[in-house]
Amino acid sequence: MRVTLVVPTLNEAPSIAHVLRLFRTAAAEANATVFRDDPVVWEVLVVDGASTDGTAAIAEAEGARVVVERRRGYGRAYKTGFALAKGDVLATADGDGTYPVETVPMLVKKLLDEKLDFVTGNRMAYLDRKAMTTEHRIGNWVLNSFVSIAFHRYLRDVPGGRLEDSQSGFWVFRSDVLRRVHLTHDGMGFSEELKLEAILRNVRFVEVPIRYGERWGPPKLSSWRDGVANMLFLVRKRFDVALEIRRGVPVAFASGPEVGLPP
Repeated sequence: MRVTLVVPTLNEAPSIAHVLRLFRTAAAEANATVFRDDPVVWEVLVVDGASTDGTAAIAEAEGARVVVERRRGYGRAYKTGFALAKGDVLATADGDGTYPVETVPMLVKKLLDEKLDFVTGNRMAYLDRKAMTTEHRIGNWVLNSFVSIAFHRYLRDVPGGRLEDSQSGFWVFRSDVLRRVHLTHDGMGFSEELKLEAILRNVRFVEVPIRYGERWGPPKLSSWRDGVANMLFLVRKRFDVALEIRRGVPVAFASGPEVGLPP
């Protein structure tokens, strides 16, 4: 089996080597223990947004496959990465050191052992207060509350009946999920859209607590600007879901050499 870790980056030179080394060490240990009888082929794919600080070169030196995506957007980077990834299972993390990439191998094992399709991390469970500003915490609470209210009828089959962290970017899922979901957003809203789409398409979905650490380097997000944009997208998504029920299922996102690649 092959697993691809997809990491979008933009000027993450201080942290990217640390992130990739943590993952490589954990992957090697997992192959020597829990996957000893059937070792996993681990691939690291860094989708770099044309960084100017040498991030891409550092990632290549750490053994990652690097593709430069000049089109802007968090979701755009993931669409490109998913189209190029070779894994039967895909995992994601940011390149800033906030997500616990060392736990990816055990989450892959959980996905396989429990016959799940999609595992997403809940940052709110063990949140380091230094990792998120007060404005960011408030914004996440508002967005999570809106998701719980607006999509409550679709969250009934999710363990706990709600999505505790709609904005998390830490996922482990089977690549064939991408053939079932309809993804439209190229920005930060991609994160909430992917999880909601997975739930809407009735994949076997679970949310797990993760530790979310302090970012290496200055933040790139604006809590209020990005929060308002995400809220507007969620409202539009809710209307789209209602329209889909009346009109039929849309064409799902397709992965392949002709889809999602940079020009």
